[in-house]
Amino acid sequence: MMNNSESGAETFGPLLRRLRKASGRTQEELAADLSARRGYPLEQAMVSRWETEERLPDPASRALLSAEFGVPEEELRRAVQLTRRLRRQQQSQHQDDQEQDVERRGFMQASVGAGLAVMQPSALLNSGRRLGADAPRQLAQRTARLRRLDDFVGGGETYRMYVGELHATTKLVGEGVYTDAVGQALRGIIAEQAQLAGWAAYDAGMYEEARGHYMTALAASKAAGDRSLEGNSLAFLAYLEWAVGGGSGIAYAQAGFEALGTEAHPAVRALLADRLAWQHATAGHAREADYALEVAEEAIREQGDGPAPDWAYWVDRDEILIMTGRCWAELHRPLRAIPALEDALGRYDDTRARDKALYLSWLASSYLDAGEVEHAAAITARVLDLSEGLASNRPAGRARLMMQRLEPHRALEPVGALLERVEV
Repeated sequence: MMNNSESGAETFGPLLRRLRKASGRTQEELAADLSARRGYPLEQAMVSRWETEERLPDPASRALLSAEFGVPEEELRRAVQLTRRLRRQQQSQHQDDQEQDVERRGFMQASVGAGLAVMQPSALLNSGRRLGADAPRQLAQRTARLRRLDDFVGGGETYRMYVGELHATTKLVGEGVYTDAVGQALRGIIAEQAQLAGWAAYDAGMYEEARGHYMTALAASKAAGDRSLEGNSLAFLAYLEWAVGGGSGIAYAQAGFEALGTEAHPAVRALLADRLAWQHATAGHAREADYALEVAEEAIREQGDGPAPDWAYWVDRDEILIMTGRCWAELHRPLRAIPALEDALGRYDDTRARDKALYLSWLASSYLDAGEVEHAAAITARVLDLSEGLASNRPAGRARLMMQRLEPHRALEPVGALLERVEV
């Protein structure tokens, strides 16, 4: 946690702790009050992370705290900024060594998993700092190999690597000399890398950092004239809005889908229809979600004129089945959710532990909706098994939600044993 500095100004952790204690509340009581105010659960652990400054609240969370304590949002924002500034000062003397260490370990891991050549982006500069016509292709290949790590590694482990790559490419583009066509392609690479960094931040629960990267991706994709990348940036923002309860998820997802031009690859149209369906489902709009899922299903069956962009390499029939199941699970329609989820999950390997744990959690939720409590508990136990050691906040969060739903059934032996497991 940061020390107070700068003429007695408080960093965020001490400020929040002072406000909470002045109101006579425990962390658990504050979490319960904030949950009631925003309409969905906020865990006591998040309040603890804010007070220890392990995490800092995003703008939506600061607005919530401002309303709860009756203090100006600007005061909270200044405290967050001070925390970050002091943190940077404390880390600056070690920054070079840390970055080199992360780069070395990260690229060794990528090399093993995807055959990534250890080449720094700056090596692409020719004499006169000129970037040749082949530079975008080389950077795109490098980005594609880094992207594959997300199949197996959580955002907590990939975030700094992705940010380092984004910074290196941005610096390269800022210092290099190139043609207009090369520049346009390079801005598209920056958009892809910013999306990667944003996704890793989101996966690690760093929502404010994710928003910044997604806005960078949106600006870069527009500068590149790539409407598919622009649509994907908006779809990422939609997902983030859903996570923080910002209320603009549907608008972002709809704008993302509408941003696509007629030349968009079918896999891209399927992906963005998929994301739109999710926003409608989580808002309780069954008819709209069903229509968007039909659009996604129809698109994924189409044959494109060429390969999909690499950032959509993972979009296939199983992805549409998974989202179909998740949407109907959110809408509490288990008879529709369970077949879709079980069909796709039957082909998921345990090496994709994060995604499999997440998707199993919606399967468990659907079985609970169907009244199959013991089976829901058994699947939730599997979620816990797969979640162990993952550098991702999301599976653990989904598991906690399932524990809350299972609590009224504690008297059943499988449920009681599961709840005791997490209480130890």
